[in-house]
Amino acid sequence: MNSAVWESTPQTDPDAVPEIRRIDIGVSGMRCASCVNHVESGLSALPGVESAEVNLATKTATVTYRPDSVPVPRLASAIRAAGYEPLLPEETAASGGRDGIADQLDVLERRAEEALWRRLIVSALLTVPVLTVAMSHGAISWLTGAWTLVLQFILTTIVMWYGAAEFFRSAWRGALRGIANMDTLISIGAGAAYAYSVCALAPLLLSRPPAGHAHAQSSVYFESAASIITLILLGKLMEARATRRTTDAIRRLVHLQPRTAQLIDAAGEREIGVDEIAVGDRLIARPGETIAVDGVVESGESDVDESMLTGESAPVIKPRGSDVFAGTINRTGAIQYRAVKIGAATALQQIVRLVREAQGARAPISRLADRISAIFVPVVLVIAAATFGGWLLLAAPEDRWNMAIAAAVAVLVIACPCALGLATPTAIMVATGRAAQRGMLIRGGAALERAGRVTDVFFDKTGTLTLGRPNVAGVAVIDPGVTPDALIALAAAAERFSEHPIARAIVSEAVARGTEPAACSDFKAHVGGGVRAVVAGKVVLVGSVAFLVDQDVEAPLVERAAKSEFAEAAQSLVLVARDREVIGAISLMDELRATAKAAVISLRELGVTVWLVSGDRPAAVAVAAKSAGIAHYEAALSPAQKAGKVRELQATGRVVAMVGDGINDAPALAAADVGLAMSSGTDIAISAADITLLRGDPQGAVEAIALSRAALRTIRQNLFWAFAYNVLSIPIAAGVLYPLTGWLLSPMLASATMALSSVSVVMNSLRLKLRA
Repeated sequence: MNSAVWESTPQTDPDAVPEIRRIDIGVSGMRCASCVNHVESGLSALPGVESAEVNLATKTATVTYRPDSVPVPRLASAIRAAGYEPLLPEETAASGGRDGIADQLDVLERRAEEALWRRLIVSALLTVPVLTVAMSHGAISWLTGAWTLVLQFILTTIVMWYGAAEFFRSAWRGALRGIANMDTLISIGAGAAYAYSVCALAPLLLSRPPAGHAHAQSSVYFESAASIITLILLGKLMEARATRRTTDAIRRLVHLQPRTAQLIDAAGEREIGVDEIAVGDRLIARPGETIAVDGVVESGESDVDESMLTGESAPVIKPRGSDVFAGTINRTGAIQYRAVKIGAATALQQIVRLVREAQGARAPISRLADRISAIFVPVVLVIAAATFGGWLLLAAPEDRWNMAIAAAVAVLVIACPCALGLATPTAIMVATGRAAQRGMLIRGGAALERAGRVTDVFFDKTGTLTLGRPNVAGVAVIDPGVTPDALIALAAAAERFSEHPIARAIVSEAVARGTEPAACSDFKAHVGGGVRAVVAGKVVLVGSVAFLVDQDVEAPLVERAAKSEFAEAAQSLVLVARDREVIGAISLMDELRATAKAAVISLRELGVTVWLVSGDRPAAVAVAAKSAGIAHYEAALSPAQKAGKVRELQATGRVVAMVGDGINDAPALAAADVGLAMSSGTDIAISAADITLLRGDPQGAVEAIALSRAALRTIRQNLFWAFAYNVLSIPIAAGVLYPLTGWLLSPMLASATMALSSVSVVMNSLRLKLRA
């Protein structure tokens, strides 16, 4: 067994509180939910560990810890104590960091799968003749006699020592540590059938029963022992291959980045490795080549396919000054671009990191399964022992040993903690991977589960339902000493450091009029209100009516400007004041996104109530709401008031999602049960969100909720199957139906059923990949 470790960047607290770090440890070799619980318990018991979550499907342990109390080697020792051998970071330093380690884990898993395949082939080839002899019941004349028992013994022994070796080693290591897992059940079940058969073999050979075959064969269980191992190996192989398919999406993302790039320097053009690129390097991408790192186009123009990152199929035109991203494909023209972000800082690697974290996170819905799996194996061992004792006491004397062994072995091998352990994480892995392919980054199982329960969606207006690219529609001058161009120039100077769409529109308008924004000082943005700056020694305010009043601008002047004919006709309006006097107003228009109305209709079809909440003027919000088909809307809301509206609805028992893109949306995004941020928005909005919509399209909110609901249904189906399977199969294996039907489940059929149970859970999760 092998594992690998990768560690996130340390997070320090400015107030000198104990430093908290987060580390992801990849663990190869976990087999069932019981393994997960043992590793998790061992890590959680360490002083200094804040939390530990182990994911069976991704083979990762995510640990939040205090490095001053528990260093990484102590974490590794805890994993080793649970029966797994960790590979520390310094031992994989040459592997290229987290991605190199992930690749190494993938290689180890593939090697383990190849070994599993070899064990299965050998075991199957040896089990077929054992089954043939056992099932012939003397009908084939030449398959009778004592030699057939010896043949079964020899072939089954090879299966036990080669095919089942890993099961026995794992069970033995667990026993030394007082741990029981799925391998314990398999080893005891198959081992008991084999040991009993070996013990019965010598007396049978010495007694030479007259029946020659039937009586002797009914007293041994070599075929059961061999078939149990073979069928479980088959199930494990199917499970491993199916589970690996759940990570296809992230594997494709990792391999999007090319290994080389074309560098342009003083010596000309030459090929270098991607890991050799430095920030500021000039690179060239020709048609058909992949962009190597995030950068800015310095010369040339081309269409770039960004579908692998955003899910948007239409190529994006990239003129000079445009941003380009690692992993995207240059389609038409040659472009030269300057490297801005490299390595783990690129958008592609950030997406990979977020998807990995999401796939490793646990959903609250899995808590019941976690509690049950913690005691599952000991309970099954007790039931098997009770089954064995019960049949010894109740069965007829001539059948009691055979029936007791058959029933107890069937109980041991039919119980399947794997299905419980895989029910939730496989669905989360497939759903988050599929979401990433569709341009949605979901931050873990908890966010996925909450999104699946959403009843109400709040949309911001500017940049969310609208394009977020407002244009200046008109300028009204109040101070006769100020021209429209001068008003725009003054407002642009004050807004030049703001990232709000309105600020960008005003700055763009000033440039279009041939005016470069002047320098400003003492700049301060007031979230949801406007900006304040000093331009040419005078205090300039640009913002809403309420903002100017709050800044002590004379209220009558503000109200007069706000009620003017120009203001009433404006879709969006900002006032400009200089030294506490209103000198003019600027009206802006913003176009509704083409998909906004369709997104609202789709949400209503899902049974979701749609709201529009905005800090904009009532007239502008009403127009946008009507155009999008939204019945419920609120205007002139501050960021705190938006968050308050979210909490008001939550207080009635509703599950609220907030979709936004700006700084003023961050409080509402954080307050909502699910925050969805447009990637076209600010970093603050994105960091406050549970889901990031890379396409910047409100239809993404619909897809995120629909996919989350589908994932939640799949998890419920998986959990129901896992629980129902074990609740029904264990009593049947114990023989509760025998008094009514005279039928006792054979260990061979029990092992086949167990092997298929976990595979069925994984395959059900994989259906999520088929969602459009």
